[in-house]
Amino acid sequence: MLRVAVCVSGGGTNLQAIIDKVNDGTITNTELVLVVSNKPGAYALTRAKEAGIDTAVIEPKAYGSREEFGQAMIDALNEKKVDLVVLGGYLVILPENLVRAFEGRMINIHPSLIPSHCGDGYYGLKVHESVLKRGNKVTGATVHFVDEGTDSGPIILQKAVEVLDDDTPETLQKRVMEQAEWVILPKAIDLIANDRITIVNNTTKIKN
Repeated sequence: MLRVAVCVSGGGTNLQAIIDKVNDGTITNTELVLVVSNKPGAYALTRAKEAGIDTAVIEPKAYGSREEFGQAMIDALNEKKVDLVVLGGYLVILPENLVRAFEGRMINIHPSLIPSHCGDGYYGLKVHESVLKRGNKVTGATVHFVDEGTDSGPIILQKAVEVLDDDTPETLQKRVMEQAEWVILPKAIDLIANDRITIVNNTTKIKN
């Protein structure tokens, strides 16, 4: 049974998608054991509590250094014997010691088709604003393993979403979540839970 922690900063829509897919059997061999937020008021914490999942609030500003914050995260995750860390809208720059501690065991969802519209400064609505400014006809979402770069780890899954002529950043964000993020993030967790992902030369292979 894969023990999963989800890290969140806001409303927790990706978290809810994961909870729903565990409950309906789409995600198999998986137990949600912890939800961590950097913000005590994040609605994602309410979603977690309603689903009976333990929660923790770990704020970077409460620690004297990024390394101390990273160690606090590591301790909280290890206490729950977490196998996989899922970043589901977690708007925190990760300390290197945290990334190293969960190398190959931490994944992120990004709301574009990497390598487009990603990297430093590309998060939330800023991604969709960039897509519309560039005039892309197609965008989407990417699930990838986390490494010490920004959106640079091995890609697990991607799903494309059409950009419409009358889209705003808000409408595009909603459609990318509904049509891509909430589909491929649960699927990636299920693949990992069933040992179907291998990493070779910074690329992933999916076993049948």
